[in-house]
Amino acid sequence: MNATIPGPDGEPRCRWCGAAPEFLGYHDTEWGFPVDDDRRLFEKLCLESFQSGLSWRTILAKRDNFRAAFLGFDFDRVARFTPHDVDRLLKDDGIVRHRGKIEAVVNNAARACELVSREGSLATFIWRYEPDPRQAAAPQTASTSAQSIALSKDLKKLGWKFVGPTTVYAFMQAMGLINDHVADCVIRAKVEQARAGFRRPVRAA
Repeated sequence: MNATIPGPDGEPRCRWCGAAPEFLGYHDTEWGFPVDDDRRLFEKLCLESFQSGLSWRTILAKRDNFRAAFLGFDFDRVARFTPHDVDRLLKDDGIVRHRGKIEAVVNNAARACELVSREGSLATFIWRYEPDPRQAAAPQTASTSAQSIALSKDLKKLGWKFVGPTTVYAFMQAMGLINDHVADCVIRAKVEQARAGFRRPVRAA
């Protein structure tokens, strides 16, 4: 099967972005472009955990509802959610109503606050796990990597929940720690250019 499909402009794109109309914009403007914004990183980790056992289309369609429910994924505020907030969200049919995953977001928000206090930012911590592109698997042939396993393990040690290696690998794909656009995809070069100009976050001395 061909790894690409023609986009509306006739240029080739990763085959998966043709599976649903809303995937094209996400593929062309978000997926794989490097991110160092802590809220976006936290949001994506949370959304990937909600996706576990579901499709990304389900989560993407509800993304605005998730953002409203979790206050724009402002982890300083979400960390203060109470059991009452969890019960309230379990009645919100705009999101995925899974108690364990909702509680994990609240827990992980508190853990994110701790990480920021220790490291300066989530981005500083997460980007340490960027793999060497020369050692990466061929695009879209893997669901985990040594780095996603390591990041998953270290997050779990710090008390994070619902951050298994597959979830973390999907997060790394989306947030630009790897460029997993297939070789002939027209967006791959744009992601490479963005990664080349991206300043990796480091902790201030």
